[in-house]
Parts: sequence; structure tokens; C-alpha cells
Amino acid sequence: MNKQIVIAAAAAALVSAAVLMAVPAHAATVETAFSPDGGAEQLVLHTIGEARTSIRVMAYSFTSRTVVASLIAAHRRGVDVAVTVDYRNNIEEDRSGRARAALGALVYAGIPVRAVSAFDLQHSKYVLVDDATIETGSFNYSQQAARFNSENVVVIHDAPAVVAAFGANWRDVTAKGVPYNAP
Repeated sequence: MNKQIVIAAAAAALVSAAVLMAVPAHAATVETAFSPDGGAEQLVLHTIGEARTSIRVMAYSFTSRTVVASLIAAHRRGVDVAVTVDYRNNIEEDRSGRARAALGALVYAGIPVRAVSAFDLQHSKYVLVDDATIETGSFNYSQQAARFNSENVVVIHDAPAVVAAFGANWRDVTAKGVPYNAP
């Protein structure tokens, strides 16, 4: 019986050690917000405003003047900004002209924009900041999302594997796009 207790204790110690090695030294931090009126747009703008070196945007609907202004401000303070959007929603089916105006403002400011038509929809929505923070969720970068829709924003800090996965996705999808040239 003593031998069984010693074996069980040793096994428990090994399992505990394995679990402790699997837990990161520090846990990721997460922020959330919702729209309308739940701070979603403000959290997106805050995340962009915190950028020091780079911003990579992947967008489905891209018509938000406030997001455009925030990206241009980041670019002007020396942040490397690049944007990739869905072709159909922002160019082909942009009846109001708001998406083309937003994309044109970015291009005129010197920010590279690519439009992707390789998928039925390029429906991802995220902002990768400084290869360290990811903002994602259902929130489209549009006034409709900020003011009328039920949307969510999740910002994840200190999660290198998550950030790396989004970075790889951004590079892969962006490579399938074509440069947007403002008229």
C-alpha cells in the first residue's frame, strides 16, 4: 500500500510539473466592448492610438471616418500602417461611395491599401498593433457598426501565439489582394 501511495504521489508531482510548465509566465490580458453605446468604437480608436511601430488592418466594411482619421494620425506620427479590405463590399458594391472615400483618404495620406477578391467575402475584422496586440470581433469599421448595430470588440494583449497567428493570416490574405488606387 505504501508503494502505491509513493507511485501516486510521484505521478501527481509529474503531472503538476507538466501543467506548471504549460502555463505561461504571464497571462494575456483581454479588454471587451460592445456597440451601440458600449464603447466598441472608442476601444478600437484607443488601440490604434497606442501603436508605436506598426498597424495592420483587415476589414470587411470600411467606411468609418473616425477610424480613417486615427489611422492617418498614426501614420503621421511614424507608425507603419497598412490596410487590407474586402473588394466586393468596399469597391464593387459601394453604392454610397463612403468606402471608396475612406480608402482614398488612406491612399492619399500614403497608407498602402489592398483589396481582396480571392474569397466570396473577406469577412475578417481585426487590427494588429505593434506585433503585440490584436483587436478583433464582429465590429465592422463603419458608422453603422458604431451607432446602430449590436457588435463586439475584443482586444488581446500579451498573447504572442495569438498575435503571430493573426499576423500570418494578415500576410497570407493581403498577398491575395491587389493595390487599391484611388481615382
